[in-house]
Amino acid sequence: MAKRFEGKTVVVTGSGKEKGLGQGILQRFADEGANCVVSDLTIGDEEDGVADELRSRGAKVVTVACDVSDAAQCQVLVDQSVEAFGAVDIFVNNAGIGFMMKPLLDVDPADWATVIGVNLSGAFYCTQAAAKAMVKAGNGGRIINIASQAAKTAFPHLPAYVSSKHGMVGLTRASALELGAHGITVNAVCPNHVTTGLGGQQNDYFSKLLGFEKVADYLENMSAKNPMGRPGLPTDTAAVCAWLASDDAFYMTGEALNIAGGEEMH
Repeated sequence: MAKRFEGKTVVVTGSGKEKGLGQGILQRFADEGANCVVSDLTIGDEEDGVADELRSRGAKVVTVACDVSDAAQCQVLVDQSVEAFGAVDIFVNNAGIGFMMKPLLDVDPADWATVIGVNLSGAFYCTQAAAKAMVKAGNGGRIINIASQAAKTAFPHLPAYVSSKHGMVGLTRASALELGAHGITVNAVCPNHVTTGLGGQQNDYFSKLLGFEKVADYLENMSAKNPMGRPGLPTDTAAVCAWLASDDAFYMTGEALNIAGGEEMH
């Protein structure tokens, strides 16, 4: 029996870090038969390790370095993916910066520009490049933006991050409006806190900011506020990405789905 994404190609930006959200998303697609493109700012031992782990699951894998804040590099990423596998069927905008945590009054223009350049402009550049390839191929496609709980609410000391993720939802809707005629859906996924490498930096910062003696106490408090009793896992987001990329989700586009265990209801 054929796997759900057999013969399809998925590209995930920001996927070169072990135990990261991007790796978790690729693992789900690899298990369901997709060809996988691992992309990160640079390709080194860690990124090659992610690629090897995906190959151990039976996937065909290539790695492509890409600074998503550079439109030309985003085009190269798509071009090399098409060259390797013949098409880009699913594109996941996962690359992001969330570690520049400062009070609003201390954020300088360079900090702001860096976060917006990766989180929002990078998503636009990649969406445009991927969509052009999908339109040319004429087989439709799926674009999935990894936004955040911060796309719908605000958090202290993250003004650029919150703004970029709100903007990503706007980009999702604007892209969906124009690309639907080509059979391309565009949706956003809004996870709550996921303790990856980036999440670990946020844990350290916010546990101190909020007066917790230990990170473990901060995480326990976070879990207690969630109806499901825990923060998010990469597998939670990966499962929703796989559904959005499937035929079952063809009629859903322009949406921003909360994957937060009900935490947003507080």
